[in-house]
Amino acid sequence: MLSAKSLFQEILDNDESFALFCSIAASGESQGGWENARIATLVPDTQRDLAPKIVRHGADEDKHGRIFNALMKKRGLRPVPVPPETDYTMLLEQHGIGLAHDKLKRDEPLTLPDIVTYLAHSRVTEQRASEQMDLLRKHFADHPDLGRAVRMISHDEDNHLAYCHEELLRFARAGHGRAIQRTLRECALAEIRVYRDVSLAVMAHMGRILGWPKPKAAVLAAGIHAVYAYERLAGWRRMVSLRMPDRRNALDGPANPEPEFA
Repeated sequence: MLSAKSLFQEILDNDESFALFCSIAASGESQGGWENARIATLVPDTQRDLAPKIVRHGADEDKHGRIFNALMKKRGLRPVPVPPETDYTMLLEQHGIGLAHDKLKRDEPLTLPDIVTYLAHSRVTEQRASEQMDLLRKHFADHPDLGRAVRMISHDEDNHLAYCHEELLRFARAGHGRAIQRTLRECALAEIRVYRDVSLAVMAHMGRILGWPKPKAAVLAAGIHAVYAYERLAGWRRMVSLRMPDRRNALDGPANPEPEFA
C-alpha cells in the first residue's frame, strides 16, 4: 500500500535516492540562508529592528543545509547535482515570487514594500515547509538517524511561520493590509504550481533511481495532480490567512546549534 511513510522509507533505504533527496533539501535551505542574509543587510533604516530576526531566519536555513549535508556524510555519501526542474527556490524566483536575486545582489537599500513582499513570500513557503516537516516528524521523529534532525528542523520551521504571521499582522495594522493580502494570494497561487511541478520532477527522478513500475509512477503522479487541484480550488487559502501565533517573538535570540552526527 502506498503511503507517505512507505515512499519516504524507500528513498531513505537507497543511497542514491537519499543523496538526491538530501542534496535538493540542502541546496534549497542554503539558498534561503543566502537570501535572508542579503535581506537583513539591505533592510531600510525604518525597519532595522527587524534585521536581527531576518538574520536568525537565515542562520536557521544555513543550519538546515548543514544538517542535510551531515546526514549524507554520516552514510559516506556526497552531495549530487540538483536537477534544475527540482530546484523549488530558483523556480519560485523565475516565476517572479519573492525578491529577485538581481535586486538582492545590489547594495541598494530595500523599500518597505520589498520587506512586505519578503514576509508574504516567506509566510507562503514556510507554510509548505512546516507542513512537510510535520509529516516527516509524524513518521520519523524516533528514527535513529533522522529523528534529531527532523525534530529540530520541524521546530525551526514552525518558528519561521509564527514569525511571518506576527510581522505581517504588524504591517497590516500599520496600513498595509491590502498589499499584504494581494501579495499573499499571488505568492500562494504561484507556489502551488511550482510545488506541483517540482513534486512531479522529484518523483520522476526517484522512480528512475528506485525502478518504480509505470503503474506505481502513474498513481503517484495522479496523486500530485489531485493535491494541486484541491489547492487550486480552495487549499491555497490556508497560505494567505493571518492569525496571531501562540509562539510570540519566535526568532528572538541566536539560532540553536545543530545536532552532531557521529
